Amino acid sequence: MYNNTVMNSAGRKILGISGSPRHSSNSDALLREILGAAAKAGAQPRVVCLRDLHFSSCNGCEQCRAAKRCTGLDDDMQQVYRAIDTADTLVLVTPIHNYNMTALMKAFIDRLYCYYEFGPQRPGEWRSRLAGQGRRVVLVAIGEQTDEKDSGMDLTLETLRRSMTALGYETAAELPVLGVYYRGQVLDRSKILKQAAELGRSLA
Repeated sequence: MYNNTVMNSAGRKILGISGSPRHSSNSDALLREILGAAAKAGAQPRVVCLRDLHFSSCNGCEQCRAAKRCTGLDDDMQQVYRAIDTADTLVLVTPIHNYNMTALMKAFIDRLYCYYEFGPQRPGEWRSRLAGQGRRVVLVAIGEQTDEKDSGMDLTLETLRRSMTALGYETAAELPVLGVYYRGQVLDRSKILKQAAELGRSLA
């Protein structure tokens, strides 16, 4: 299941994850813009909207330490794991709720715990089975306020970045979007849409 070889950049498989609980959200619009441009440039994109999945947050059962996969929870995340295994690039998009990523995005990241391997002692040595494969991640966060700290943008991106770095992903790009709240409002921001499209092309 886990291939430790560096992946070829041709025809990159990109998995986009929307952490927004709202349908037709700004997060969805930006994700479509990024992945649409990537597809036109030859990539193979796939979208997962976490709100449409039936899944639970990690319950800490630790069964994955022996099984090397999540066996404690049998839900829609099992399908997402298969998509993660084959995608060399992730695009994570989340609105900011209470100064950080949404509960949906946090639950998703917590469920990636099954990719870790630990030594016999806790705390002790650990590693991610996703590391060393040339995997990349793009982080996109959308905040209502116009100030980075007032919106929680700084904390949101740092939390996402540290979580994905620990899993073995290189942060290829970050796109902070401020001053956006109303549904579909980002579609009126031509500069942001252009940045998203350029980002998608660069990923392919």
